[in-house]
Amino acid sequence: MEDMEYRFQRMSEIEKRIASSKDYRLVSREFKPEDTVIEIDGAEIGAERIAVAAGPCSVENEEQVMETARSIKRSGAVMLRGGAFKPRTSVYSFQGLGEDGLKILAKAREETGLPVVTETMSSDTVRLVAKYADVLQIGCRNIQNYPLLTEVGKSDKPAVLKRGFNTTLQEFLLSAEYIMAHGNPNVILCERGIRTFETMTRNTFDLSAVPILKKLSHLPVMADPSHATGKRDLIMPMSRAAIAAGTDSLIIEVHPTPERALSDGAQSLHLHEFEEMMEAVRPVARSIGREL
Repeated sequence: MEDMEYRFQRMSEIEKRIASSKDYRLVSREFKPEDTVIEIDGAEIGAERIAVAAGPCSVENEEQVMETARSIKRSGAVMLRGGAFKPRTSVYSFQGLGEDGLKILAKAREETGLPVVTETMSSDTVRLVAKYADVLQIGCRNIQNYPLLTEVGKSDKPAVLKRGFNTTLQEFLLSAEYIMAHGNPNVILCERGIRTFETMTRNTFDLSAVPILKKLSHLPVMADPSHATGKRDLIMPMSRAAIAAGTDSLIIEVHPTPERALSDGAQSLHLHEFEEMMEAVRPVARSIGREL
């Protein structure tokens, strides 16, 4: 081993040798001590300003998306989220509009200037989604879909990687490593709740994951209080808590008429509620030296 290390040190082609004790080498702070900041068409993830992505769970029609995009931008969101492809537990639930939904999201971006975050569900759809989206989201059900992680790693689009509801933090970081190892350095780690014995919320929001991930990895961290709690009235307090814990970004579900939403209406804020939430969390951000 010492002979091998000596040989590497003498090779002029190698700029720097980093010894890592982690399997998630590229993701770890051993590899890169400083924070990674990801720039997405003017929005920065991982910088002093906490970036907020908002929008409907599912793209239902053009009017819904356009109304939402205009409103969230006025309220201070810097990215538009929305699902064109929807993985649903029930085969009878709304599955999304597919490419037509992507076109609607792209039209909203053209008018508002908000970068689009949307999910890609399989390795076969990565190129199609990347054609329209600015950020590729990998949902919790696909956290260990290695062909998908590999394909997203080959893309030049940043990725939001959502923690699985049964995924340990080490497994989470190892999935991020797949993306980085295949060439994509722009990965955002999203904590969206884990499955426990508790039934009062949709999932259990593991806020301790935020400072742990920030300690272990240089990658920016996003928090999703909508999926974590599943309840509209919990989104504001848990957004405050996530900011206090050190999250770099929030992703919030917002809908013009949540009571008529085709998916996840119970955890979607009304447009005016999102505006109120943004005002309510700003003092928390300022209290820890950040802006919103």
